[in-house]
Amino acid sequence: MIVERQYISADEFLGIVELPEYADRRLELVEGEIVDTPFSNPIHAGILISLSTTINVFVTKHSLGQVVGGDAPFVLEQSPVGRDTIRGIDIAYLSYDRFPGPLTTQPLRVAPDLAVEIVSPSNSASDIAKKIQQLLDAGTDLIWIVYPELRSVAVHSKSGATTLLEDDSLSGVDVLPGFVLPVREIFPRPIAAG
Repeated sequence: MIVERQYISADEFLGIVELPEYADRRLELVEGEIVDTPFSNPIHAGILISLSTTINVFVTKHSLGQVVGGDAPFVLEQSPVGRDTIRGIDIAYLSYDRFPGPLTTQPLRVAPDLAVEIVSPSNSASDIAKKIQQLLDAGTDLIWIVYPELRSVAVHSKSGATTLLEDDSLSGVDVLPGFVLPVREIFPRPIAAG
């Protein structure tokens, strides 16, 4: 007997995560399957606060849009066969052109202009690659993948990818025109020996 795999839709997922047994869990929906996502570590959290604050100050100063963080949920894919995808994004920028409305408690059903992911030891390379592709396919223009252990940032767009090291500067290019940040400022300062 062959058992067909059952996938759930975005709407079914949203009902499931409201159940009491899921209250203390962090979940994503990846191609119709529920996936547990571990909590972040202090380095991840520190980078998230620092970088999201820097981006938010720039976006607010120039009245460009809104910045959300802390694994805000985005519906990146909806499929007629139920293989929907809702992913949490560490930091996301939404321009007023793309998302003019107010934020709500529901997952955002638009791809962010900019998505920032901070890699933790629990993240697999294959899942990061899948998430990058899902974001690009959904319409995200610019993705920054921050690697704390390597002190580098991989920049992805539809035109390709590049890796920036500590002596390089991160640019907002056409997504955040005028935004420039030295890569070294993203990471915690090393503790001096002595």
